[in-house]
Amino acid sequence: MHDHSAAELPSLRRQKILLILERDGKVMASELSQHFAVSEDTIRRDLAELDNAGLVQRVHGGALPRPKDTGKDYFTRLDEIDEVKIRLAQMAARKVQNGQTVMFDSGSTTLQVARSLPRDISITAVTASPMTAIVLSEYPGIKVILAGGQLNPKTLCASGHETLRLLRGIRADLAFTGVCAIHPEIGITSLHFDEVPVKQALLDSAERVIAVTTADKFGAVEPFVVAPCDRLHTLLTERHVASGSVEDYRRLGIEVEQLPD
Repeated sequence: MHDHSAAELPSLRRQKILLILERDGKVMASELSQHFAVSEDTIRRDLAELDNAGLVQRVHGGALPRPKDTGKDYFTRLDEIDEVKIRLAQMAARKVQNGQTVMFDSGSTTLQVARSLPRDISITAVTASPMTAIVLSEYPGIKVILAGGQLNPKTLCASGHETLRLLRGIRADLAFTGVCAIHPEIGITSLHFDEVPVKQALLDSAERVIAVTTADKFGAVEPFVVAPCDRLHTLLTERHVASGSVEDYRRLGIEVEQLPD
């Protein structure tokens, strides 16, 4: 059955996806793309939107219902996620020591880590994100090195040869990275193609890599592979993850630290 009427209206199509999910208990991107006669990319975007709104849980190749339906609206969920991010960022900021060279990935979580550092910290900070650089520049004891290049308006991060050359020429003690998606077998993946080499350069240039991520990123898979999970040394996250168990990551030799309830 091809439902062409839904192809024009993403919001209508997303409502129908939720109904199918309710009926079947699981949806697959490949089947939905045939059902609605749209590309799998379009369906993946639908599922990403529904996931962001806390309405479904994305898994490899499709989506599942949320483990517990909180019945909360989108904005309440956003506030909660922000509060969790702040707590995770504070936990991450405590890992930084005076005198270190620290790399900061782009993204809202790492930006929050930059905001959470102690006021009197004295470090050298390296980032390809102008927003993060501006936040860090407000600390009197932080020397900021900004890697330049072409700015991606979606990620607000620089990328390209110049960016990579600068990042690769630095030996950092610590790197903070955000994670678009993490899966024990598939690894760390990203939604943005040009972000991949920048993230890889960050992982290569730091002695210790700390990933700071909310629970909904676990078990998710995006199109572009950044690295296997074991490139991370430490994973900071919430008490309960969306898919699988934190033990999957501990088995890979990663130190996992979780927020208290």
